Amino acid sequence: MKSNIIKLFSLSGIILFLMLLVAFHPSTEYPNKESLLMDVFLQSLQYNHYAPSDIDDEISLRLHDMYLKRIDFGKRFFIQEDIDYFNQHKYRLDDYALQRDFSFFDSLHIIRDKRIEYVRGIYNKILSSPFDYEKDEFIETNSDKIEYVQTEEDLKRRWTKILKYRSMIELRSKLDRQEKAIEKQDTSVEIKSYDELEALSRDRIKKQFDRWFNDLEKEDREDRIADYLNTLANVLEPHTGYFPPLEKENFNIRISGKLEGIGAQLVSEDGYVKVVRIVPGSASWRQGELGVNDLIIKVAQKDKEAIDVVDMKLDDVLPMIRGEKGTIVRLTVKKPDGTTKEIQIERDVVVLEESYAKSAIIDLKKSNTKVGLINLRSFYADFKDPRGRRCSRDVKKEVQKLISEQVDGIVIDLRFNGGGSLRDVVEMSGLFIESGPIVQVKGRDSRPYPLEDRDPSVLYDGPLVILVNSYSASASEIMAAALQDYGRAIIVGTAPSTFGKGTVQRFFNLDAVVPSRFKSFGELGSIKITIQKFFRINGGSTQLLGVTPDIILPGPYSHQEIGEKEEDFPMNWSEVNEIPFEMHAIKKMDKIKKKSEKRVEQNNTIQLLEKRSKWTKELRENSYYTLNMDLYLREQNRLDSIADTFNAISKEISTFDVHLLEADQSQYKDDTLKLESMENWFKSLKKDPYIEEVAQIINDWR
Repeated sequence: MKSNIIKLFSLSGIILFLMLLVAFHPSTEYPNKESLLMDVFLQSLQYNHYAPSDIDDEISLRLHDMYLKRIDFGKRFFIQEDIDYFNQHKYRLDDYALQRDFSFFDSLHIIRDKRIEYVRGIYNKILSSPFDYEKDEFIETNSDKIEYVQTEEDLKRRWTKILKYRSMIELRSKLDRQEKAIEKQDTSVEIKSYDELEALSRDRIKKQFDRWFNDLEKEDREDRIADYLNTLANVLEPHTGYFPPLEKENFNIRISGKLEGIGAQLVSEDGYVKVVRIVPGSASWRQGELGVNDLIIKVAQKDKEAIDVVDMKLDDVLPMIRGEKGTIVRLTVKKPDGTTKEIQIERDVVVLEESYAKSAIIDLKKSNTKVGLINLRSFYADFKDPRGRRCSRDVKKEVQKLISEQVDGIVIDLRFNGGGSLRDVVEMSGLFIESGPIVQVKGRDSRPYPLEDRDPSVLYDGPLVILVNSYSASASEIMAAALQDYGRAIIVGTAPSTFGKGTVQRFFNLDAVVPSRFKSFGELGSIKITIQKFFRINGGSTQLLGVTPDIILPGPYSHQEIGEKEEDFPMNWSEVNEIPFEMHAIKKMDKIKKKSEKRVEQNNTIQLLEKRSKWTKELRENSYYTLNMDLYLREQNRLDSIADTFNAISKEISTFDVHLLEADQSQYKDDTLKLESMENWFKSLKKDPYIEEVAQIINDWR
């Protein structure tokens, strides 16, 4: 199908960016990379943001409060005299930024490093002796409900409670595990005394905090500058942010579903880069020598000298391992048995298959109804490769396969889909309607402009359900809103509304506007800026409000505060004029709703999920805990008894079957890894009461 879709960014936005190219006066000099970065960053915001804000005292106060919260979450390091000093500057951060002055930033981190070093020197000592669990004392875990301590001695007392609480949780876990082993007469578990378990618990917590402090130690100045700039962007609104070069690369991987490299998932652990997963079909998987739990100790490029990467930051190691298809990387790894081996791998394109659209057939047993289910985790697109994977093309193929299966209806599952490519939303929505507008887009200096599907053909005109939850955001909301406005699909949600993100972002390469004489400073990275808002074709915005489903099912997130409205400093809701479109009402909607309501009332699993949602909300609201072991165990046993009442949630549902499409049989026949992945998905679907309910809704509609 063809769509006349304008480019995501208006002409005015391009002009603004070109203005930025000449914004740097030829005589401007920058003593270092940071001053250049701050200037380019602030001017990019001013010239390109949908609703630019003056960098003033209000922004300064926001930046002050948010940055302190981010670098000392839980008030574990700073004491009140530090905060008193910082508060003297809370209305000056705007001036410092405009003057490219990092002296206060430097002094703040000198103080933070001093406090971190103090805590690092005491937590080992605190954990070296048993805790007194008979003492009646409590800990408040919500940082908003506690004040900064007055002295370092107070800080030591705070850390004593933190470590005691963490050790108590670990000890309780070990006691439970041992008790169950005794009940089952499991001789593989060595039975230990209470004192031994208590000591082991403290040792485990010590190792956890050792790793955490080692990570803190690896923070370098560039990391801190990046976090500071990102906070400055976030106080304007939550979706504008700074991306250092590696973070931008990681974002591209998520949105395209592919990268060039070896195909291994890596984490940092105890100073080593550890392999935790090998991507099926990747270069590492085909080469066969790299394994899960291998520790990478050296990295070399083809025939060049190897570089020791022990104790190196993961962000510094990843670029060394990633690389273009066809190039060679040599990894020296320490195997789980203690042996060391050099492994040579030829890099290739790594395709993250689990991120792509996939389909299944849901067969309702009693009614003999066949429903096609399409799972879409994101609106992915490979912007670098015109022939690369795009979700609109993939979903079109899945719909065509489902039509061949003669399904009675289609469900598109957009739960937890955080959005992505706007172009693909328009093309995908066009599969189900005749020509017409899908969404309205407005830049800061332009009128709303409709993005339209101009292809009058309809690929599928049967019953269609869009399944959403409170994590369905942005592009997911555009699709749900458009098909709801046209009366083309029934929107079914497991929460009162979707996320409520009604804005469009674009990446700007900061290096593109830097004069050549400053290129020696190195790469500056990118900035993601909100440049547009989108609106439904009926004129309303999804910003803050989200999309209200036609049928709202009680769900696990019904009572959680999730969404754009819960973010710091979100953009406001607004509306524009409705544009003409042809709406077709769903004739059976009232009957379908009533039948669904009746089923849900009798669906034990959904009712349990609703009940658990209320219970977990109550648990989250309680942040005050006893540090007396007897009282703690008594309370945890009570909570365990309540949790046991929800065990039925995880049982398989017998009213429907799940199986592969006939068109997919051949591709899974000889690929055991793909088949195993698909079978695991099927198992999760068999325990999902919402899949059962949307299939029943299709049955009522057909």
